[in-house]
Amino acid sequence: MTIRQILQEHPVTVSCELFPPKEGRLLSEYKEIARNVAALSPSFISVTYGAGGGTSAFTAEVASEVERSGVPALAHLTCVASTRQGVQEALAALRARGIENVLALRGDIPKDAAFPLPGQYAHADELVRDVRAFGGFCIGAACYPEGHPESANRRQDLDNLRRKVDAGVDFLTTQMFFDNNILYNFLYRAQAAGIRVPVIAGVMPVTNGKQIRRICRLSGTALPPRFAAIVDRFGEDARAMRQAGIAYCTEQIIDLIANGVGHVHIYTMNQPEIAARIIGNLSEIFRKGE
Repeated sequence: MTIRQILQEHPVTVSCELFPPKEGRLLSEYKEIARNVAALSPSFISVTYGAGGGTSAFTAEVASEVERSGVPALAHLTCVASTRQGVQEALAALRARGIENVLALRGDIPKDAAFPLPGQYAHADELVRDVRAFGGFCIGAACYPEGHPESANRRQDLDNLRRKVDAGVDFLTTQMFFDNNILYNFLYRAQAAGIRVPVIAGVMPVTNGKQIRRICRLSGTALPPRFAAIVDRFGEDARAMRQAGIAYCTEQIIDLIANGVGHVHIYTMNQPEIAARIIGNLSEIFRKGE
């Protein structure tokens, strides 16, 4: 089933993200994680591509395991280090496995490397066009409520996003954010810019204080004062931070759904038990929105 159909048929959805292993010897372990997340009955599960496309073969393997578990899979496809021929081969491999959904991403530019090289992609909208031309896929893309780090300003960021949507995107998934007001402002500006495709709100349950500081530093994501206080108070206590992070993420999702943002994507960091706690906390809320 395509994500486009899921979003059209269900006003409230919850989905999860997994990442594949870097080494083949761990593949069976990661497939077990995929099965455990699928057992939570999310609307779909996305599987990341890995830095520089290094785990692309494992992405297809884990996505196939998700599909075998009875949950639609969304396979990430990163083009920054790929040739157009390589993308065609990756799409053919996904199609052969019955994967219907692709998240088209440029990806992070490799450090100390010429970019783009001849025959490589420079922007995600180029990849979206090629996936659309290949045919047979529902296409998602990323958006950035706080602006892409490489954009000069918010206007430029929305212009770039509009180009991706116009290239053939069916839905968007946001980068993680911790202040819902930032998302609401972004959605208003996106609507004003003529961006009409569904937007899935990406949230991350933070259970590790050091990890979130590093992620925010790399992505430019802001920590609202309330959440920063939680990290400062509980960040050195693993069990307390885990409990506080789950509670904050639960409250964040409740506020999103209450304010009409019904599609939520949880960045699970391959921790099914944390996703289970959040989904369990919200079981009646999700059921009411079905």
